[in-house]
Amino acid sequence: MAKGRLYSICINPERGQLKYEVPEARVIEDHGIENDGHAGPWGRQVTCLSRESVLKANEKYNLNAGPGDFAENLLIEGIDFTGVGVAGRLKIGNDVVLEVTQVGKEDHPSVVTRALGVSLLPHEGLFCRVIKGGHIKKGDSVEVM
Repeated sequence: MAKGRLYSICINPERGQLKYEVPEARVIEDHGIENDGHAGPWGRQVTCLSRESVLKANEKYNLNAGPGDFAENLLIEGIDFTGVGVAGRLKIGNDVVLEVTQVGKEDHPSVVTRALGVSLLPHEGLFCRVIKGGHIKKGDSVEVM
């Protein structure tokens, strides 16, 4: 079982905007992260991105992107996402369980590509729905179930 760490939690009440970091959040079953614009009754309630991918993009494109700059909700370090496919599950902290509904998404001109010139979610993002809600905080353990 792969284990990693929750590097950051980012939200924005509005869709189509970059997200900002918060130290902790309430994750609501079959809804998403409280106060995030992508929460709701659909398959992309929470977006996860590998911190290693962000660091690689920073190096490759000479960026200084940090938490939320790629519009992700959760930045996770220490887990190779290539081994986590559709229907894969991530456990965060003691309670929260996310199920991957899709890997990547349609690529379209977005606030991220306008700001950074590159986007990671269309290729590397894990889009999830919340199977079990709870409270998460920066630094929580993350494991592939």
